[in-house]
Amino acid sequence: MGIELMIIASLFVAASNFCMRRSIDSGGSSKAFLMIQLTLVFFVAVLLNPVRTGDYTLSPCMIYFGLAGGIILAVMMICLGKSLETGPPGLTFAALNSSTVMPMLLMVLLFGARFGYIYTGFNALGSLLVVLGLFWAGWGARGLEKKMRWASFVIGAFILHAFFLIIMQWRALFINFPGENGLFLSFDVQDAKSQWFMPAVFFAAALIQIGVYLATQKRLPNRYETLYGILGGIANGVGTFFMIWSTEVSTPLEHAMIFPIFSVAIIIACNLWGQFLYKEKVNWLANALCVIGIFVGTLDWKTLIS
Repeated sequence: MGIELMIIASLFVAASNFCMRRSIDSGGSSKAFLMIQLTLVFFVAVLLNPVRTGDYTLSPCMIYFGLAGGIILAVMMICLGKSLETGPPGLTFAALNSSTVMPMLLMVLLFGARFGYIYTGFNALGSLLVVLGLFWAGWGARGLEKKMRWASFVIGAFILHAFFLIIMQWRALFINFPGENGLFLSFDVQDAKSQWFMPAVFFAAALIQIGVYLATQKRLPNRYETLYGILGGIANGVGTFFMIWSTEVSTPLEHAMIFPIFSVAIIIACNLWGQFLYKEKVNWLANALCVIGIFVGTLDWKTLIS
């Protein structure tokens, strides 16, 4: 059941990505969409976490940690919005989701085998395949205006998304290894499990996007920006719900596969609407190489083999 729920989650996230592109096509900017979307997702995160669980215990340290993650998320979303304004949507989202293979390397460097982070040959091979696939897809793209500008924003989104995923994994360390995670930070289990962590992430991200919009756009969002922002926020919130549900009900075997499947399904879905709705010339072989790289580099091979 965990795999099915994660596929549903990926489809809703892909729908949210589509709403973002449609908002830009309506003559608006990504700033208005992100402001509305992230504000809605913040309220959804409150409903899914403290309200759903009934746990309203505050952990100031974990809230600060969530706010730091939200800042990274906000800047990443800005880069993503700029990428969509200057380049092909399918390839942009493929690059973003391919960054899932990168956090493992830094976690190994920071924490190592003591905390269960071992960089295997599978991880290295997967990372290499993803990088090769992205270069291949980008090199073969046609008709890109301001190609280098698009590439710089994509690279920025790729790196920031990897760091955001590291924040998520770091929090998992606080839960699994309380008081032993080093790097001048230490939380007990109850702090680490604070239900206000994700709301804090989206609160910071939404607040930054509101500030960016007010500082750069001297107008109210148009009706299409508002419509697609609301639809995108609802889709993202529902996708988050199914993602959390999937992690709660998945078996150990499914848990080894759900996040690679999540990334791959988003890449495929976004490329499909990019090709059929925007006539984007998708390099499916290059995307297939990225997909293989994600599976090879992020699957929990130990769990699968055992």
